Amino acid sequence: MRQQLYHGGEILTLDETNARAEAVLVEDGRIAKVGSLREIEAVASAKASRRDLCGRTMIPGFIDPHGHFPDSGFLKLHRADLSTPPIGECRCLSDVFDRLRQKAANTEPGKWVIGSMFEPSGLAEKRFPTRQELDKISSEHPIWVVHISGHAGVANSLALAFRGIDRDTATPKGGHFGRDPSTGDLDGLLDGMAAMGNLGDSEFQITYDKFRSAFKAAAEEYLAQGVTLAQNAWATKSLLGYFGRIATEDAPEIDVMVLPAGFLEPKVSRQELDVPLPPPGSGIILGPRKLFGDGSFHMQTACMTQPYHKPLNGEVGYRCELAVTPEQMAKRIGKLHGLGFQCHIHANGDATADLVLDAIETVQERDPREDHRHTLIHAQTLREDQLDRMAALGVTASFFPAHIYYWGDYHRDTTLGPERVQNMCPARWAADRNIRFTIHNDAQVTPTLPLHLMWCAVNRLSVTGSEIGKQQALTPLEALRAHTIDAAWQVFQEHDRGSIETGKRADFAILSASPVQNPSAIKDITVQETVVCGEIRYLRTTSA
Repeated sequence: MRQQLYHGGEILTLDETNARAEAVLVEDGRIAKVGSLREIEAVASAKASRRDLCGRTMIPGFIDPHGHFPDSGFLKLHRADLSTPPIGECRCLSDVFDRLRQKAANTEPGKWVIGSMFEPSGLAEKRFPTRQELDKISSEHPIWVVHISGHAGVANSLALAFRGIDRDTATPKGGHFGRDPSTGDLDGLLDGMAAMGNLGDSEFQITYDKFRSAFKAAAEEYLAQGVTLAQNAWATKSLLGYFGRIATEDAPEIDVMVLPAGFLEPKVSRQELDVPLPPPGSGIILGPRKLFGDGSFHMQTACMTQPYHKPLNGEVGYRCELAVTPEQMAKRIGKLHGLGFQCHIHANGDATADLVLDAIETVQERDPREDHRHTLIHAQTLREDQLDRMAALGVTASFFPAHIYYWGDYHRDTTLGPERVQNMCPARWAADRNIRFTIHNDAQVTPTLPLHLMWCAVNRLSVTGSEIGKQQALTPLEALRAHTIDAAWQVFQEHDRGSIETGKRADFAILSASPVQNPSAIKDITVQETVVCGEIRYLRTTSA
């Protein structure tokens, strides 16, 4: 029997009453008792190791409610980082080309050169590169530059050939091929999942060895930020097989909630895929099934009921029309709902939210379930009437408040305009309706920084310091719950994770200060230790 006794600091349990405790006793990786120091010492073994928090704050480990683990590991080890400030250092296309050129120089001819995190609004030129510009970087490597949203990219000629399209290929529904306005030739831009096709998931250049190395690198990053449960929110057959192989052949460095792509059902649940699936108790957990409703705000492929403030395509009144019919969405959700699965549905625009809520209402009328917890992912422009419907239907949401910091100015000036942007990511409206929700970083879209994400949700300041929609701000405690116990609840894990309560896993993050005391200082707090099942998995050094 292994026991650890934690004491000497603020312990935020995040239980139903948000109680604070003086001490916690851990036994064999589980929380044995929570209470006063006197109570804990009375039941602790004489051999229990004492862990003095030295005035620091202990919270439950952070839980990633929506992300794409281990993408950040791929970015670090296998791709060119093309991100712009404040995330990265590319300020113009010349910087982008230099990084791609360097990656090509270190890549065997014929192998792929992938650039990730590209966002033109942060560059001096405010545009994508062209196929011809990428061809100049290398004619020996297929090159694929992925937009930060993951919903668009630019390919050189070799990559377009791999995609199997040319100037005569018809534009697909729900996508757009960029073309030279004078010649009609493809300029390399593939906008939307339908346009990207097999380039959209990047599986063509992922091997198991690359995946395994990316997994390890991303796990180290997440644990250093206090995250004890990661998430991959779109796992196709190949990725399911890679996760399953790690679970069966090796011990994963971090637990991961994996969301199979919805179109794979019912083959996943019937175990009809010829790939290994993670067994129960392995640390790789199959969670909700994932569906898509629209695209991204950056590319203006999120579907809106009111026009974009400044349409990028110059079309007056442009809102982005839905690519999914009501019947199709009801069929997709209905299939998964009928099989007993929870659905996580990518829905950025309010027109898409209408579509999804209509579908859920139809499905619930036909096949009612009490506690389905179907979730709108991103949900950036929900209206109050939609939140009323969500409360009535039992639908939850995962918001993306990091957008306010990184791109709030862009959304104010281009995407939504100065009025609508004030209610972007309407977490306060949700809280006031007692809708349980979460907040996420959608890594690698924005870095996995839970404390910074909390700060974004609480302070709602853009990178230039502009206040955007303070009326939608959360309290620090609400933001903390949204990244711990509510994140556990949203994927049916609240019985085992997310709070410091007797019987649960001993997953903790030990912080340099309390995240609920000083709202403006949350982003400056550091993770000192990360504990998983009672074992220290990250320890900050003085040089960190």
